[in-house]
Amino acid sequence: MATKTQSTPFIKSFASSDKKIRDKALDSLRAFLSGRSRIEEIELLKLWKGLFYCMWMSDKALIQQRLAVDLASLVDILHSDVVLPFLDAFWKTMAREWNGIEVLRMNKFLFLVRQYLAASFRFLSKQNWSNTSAIEAYLHILSDTPLNPNEAKIPNGMRYHVLDVYVDELDKVDAYREGKMPLELLLRPVRTIEKESRTKAVRKRAKEALDDERLVNWNGDDMEGVSKTGKEKGGEAVENNVEEDEWGGIEN
Repeated sequence: MATKTQSTPFIKSFASSDKKIRDKALDSLRAFLSGRSRIEEIELLKLWKGLFYCMWMSDKALIQQRLAVDLASLVDILHSDVVLPFLDAFWKTMAREWNGIEVLRMNKFLFLVRQYLAASFRFLSKQNWSNTSAIEAYLHILSDTPLNPNEAKIPNGMRYHVLDVYVDELDKVDAYREGKMPLELLLRPVRTIEKESRTKAVRKRAKEALDDERLVNWNGDDMEGVSKTGKEKGGEAVENNVEEDEWGGIEN
C-alpha cells in the first residue's frame, strides 16, 4: 500500500516558476502536515527527499529564496510532537545529499540551511524558552548530525556553514535581549565540536563562532568562558533576506 508521502504529488509543484502553482502546492503540503500529530521517520525522510529535489530543480533567485522561506515556514504549522522529527529528517537529508550538491546549486542550499536553523530557534523560543526538554532534544539532533564532532559521514562543508551562521540566528531570535534565552545551553554543541573534533579546520571555525564579539556581553553581563577580544566575522555571503538585490541567486 502506498504511503501518504507517496500520495503527495503536489510536492513537485514547488519547483514551478508559476507562483500560483507554488502557492497551491504549499497550501496542500501545509494541510497535509498540520493534520498529523505523528509521522513515521521513514515518511519524513521520503518527504524530505522530494522537497530536496524540488529545491534542487528550482531556478531564478526569487523562486529559490521564496521556496527556502516557504519550506522553513512549515515548522510553524506542525504539531508540536512532529517538529523535532521533521527537523531531524531535514538535517539527515542535508547530510546525506550535501556532497552531491553542485557548486552552482550550493548557494540556495546554504540559504535553506540558514532558514531552517532560524526556524528551529524560533520554535525553541516559544513560551520564553521554557520547554527545556525540547531544547535538549534539538541540541542532541544538532550534535548528532550537522555539528557531530567526528562522524565521517557528516560533510565538513555543512559543519562550516552551520557554525558560520549559528550566532547570527541566535542574535536574530533574541533581538530584544529579554534575558530568557539559555545562551550557554544553546552554545553547547558548538563548544563540544570545538573541543572534540579531530579536524583542525572544524575546531578553528567553531572557535571563531565562540569568539564572536556579540557573545561577550549578550544580556549586559560578560559571559564566562567567552573571549572578550572576539573578532567581527566577515558575514555570510547569503543573508537572511528575500530581496533580489541582496542575493542574485543561481540559475540552473
